[in-house]
Amino acid sequence: MAMVSPCMIRTIGFDADDTLWHTETLYTGAQVRFKRLLLQYHSPEWIEERLYQTEIGNLQCFGYGIKAFALNMIETAIALTEGRIAGREIQSVIDLAKEMLATDVQLLEHAVETVAQLATEYDLMLITKGDLYEQESKVARSGLARHFRHVEVVADKTRDRYQALLARHQIEPAQFLMVGNSLRSDVLPVLALGGCAVYIPYQLTWAHEVADPPPAGHPGYYQLEHLGLLPGLLRKTNP
Repeated sequence: MAMVSPCMIRTIGFDADDTLWHTETLYTGAQVRFKRLLLQYHSPEWIEERLYQTEIGNLQCFGYGIKAFALNMIETAIALTEGRIAGREIQSVIDLAKEMLATDVQLLEHAVETVAQLATEYDLMLITKGDLYEQESKVARSGLARHFRHVEVVADKTRDRYQALLARHQIEPAQFLMVGNSLRSDVLPVLALGGCAVYIPYQLTWAHEVADPPPAGHPGYYQLEHLGLLPGLLRKTNP
C-alpha cells in the first residue's frame, strides 16, 4: 500500500456491482444452470469458453448486464446445438434472466455504514457499467441512493470516459478517488488520469475484468481487504 497520496480527496466514486452489492455470484449460478441445459451437446468447459467468447464478441453490440447476458446465452446455445435447441429451452434461458433481474439486492458487509459515514464528509458518486434500467433499479432497491450526489450508468469505464465524466461535474482528477473491485475498470483508468483508486477484491472476478495491478508503491493506489477499512484509510491519507 502506498503511504503518501498525491490526491486531496473531495469526491469519492463507488463502483456498484461486487463493490457495494453481490452480482458475480448471480452470473456464476446462472452459468451452472446454462451448462446443465447444454450438457447433452458439449462438455461444461467448452460451453463456458464459448459463452465467454460470445460475450466478448458482443460487448460492442449488447454491452453489459443481465439482458445482454441472456442474449449471449441464447446465441451460444443456438451455435453449440447447430440450431437444434428447442423453443422451450430458449424459454428457460429467458426465465433464468428474469429470475436474475428479480433477485433481491444483497449488500456486501460494511456497505451501509461505510457509505453513510463517508457521505457526511465527501461528495459521493456511484459509477457503474451496464443496462440503465437494471442498474437504476438496483440502486433504488439497495437503499443507498440517498447518499449519492450523482449516479452515473456508463457503457464502459475507460480513461476517456472518466475524464469526460469528471469534466462534466467539474471535478479535478487529483480530488477524486474511485473505489471498486475491478483493476481494469475501477483502478487503472483513474490512476492514468492522475486520480486515486482503492481496489477491494471480490471473491469472484469475471475474466474480462482481470488485469495486472499497478507496481508496488504506485502513488494514489491502495488495496483493502474489505469496504469497512475505507474510512480509516482516508483518515490516514486525506486528513
